[in-house]
Amino acid sequence: MSKLEQVLILEPSGELKFKGPFTEVVTSNLKLNNPTDKRVCFKVKTTAPRRYCVRPNSGVVEPSSSINVSVMLQPFDYDPQEKNKHKFMVQSMFAPEGGIDNETMINMWKDADQTQLMDSKLKCVFELPPEALQALAKGKTNVFKLETRTPPPRKSASAPSIVKRVPVRPIKNDLDAAKEAKEVAAVPPVKPNIPKASPEAKRPVTQDDGLRQRNVTPSDSQQTFTTEFAPGPQPRAIPPVLYLLAALILGFILGKFIL
Repeated sequence: MSKLEQVLILEPSGELKFKGPFTEVVTSNLKLNNPTDKRVCFKVKTTAPRRYCVRPNSGVVEPSSSINVSVMLQPFDYDPQEKNKHKFMVQSMFAPEGGIDNETMINMWKDADQTQLMDSKLKCVFELPPEALQALAKGKTNVFKLETRTPPPRKSASAPSIVKRVPVRPIKNDLDAAKEAKEVAAVPPVKPNIPKASPEAKRPVTQDDGLRQRNVTPSDSQQTFTTEFAPGPQPRAIPPVLYLLAALILGFILGKFIL
């Protein structure tokens, strides 16, 4: 069974021309015209996908309208002796009824009936400007090669010198030491603030108290959750001797820095 004839009108129809030199991106425009009264889906393919960038590479052409497709050739080292075999193909088919999104478009092309596909092929032509042709006639081929720029060498910054300062302590004689000892001895001891036990706490626990506590305990159905947790174990009381020793050490240190 023969293929369907292409309904889209391509401009240009047979060749995509790219004008060099090819040291930068070169763009060639392709226009797709839809003269029918139906929507037409299209898809652009190439034999050298790494050398070109196509925007858009697929889409829908509305009835009696057109779409411009930009085909961008990436920079490369052009060799006049190398034969160019790059080709493009524009596939198309009539769009189904309803809306078409990206996912629908992908599935539509994946499950498409090959007998309903239409296609047109174009070959790529590389053209050189007159100045490039003159350079080629003189045997100069470096005009078609990409410029390789080497980054400038980095200057090694000298690390700043770090000077460590050592604090100098003043020399004290025996009189200063005796004076500090007198001031430390003159510091009054700190009495620890130990709370007195309440009369309620001194009273021994009787059997009646235990019965009251059992009566107050709520049942399982009346229990509620809360974020207030019980406090941890209380610290033991510090002996007064430790407070006196801490006061002496603190007074000795204060007197040393003041003098």
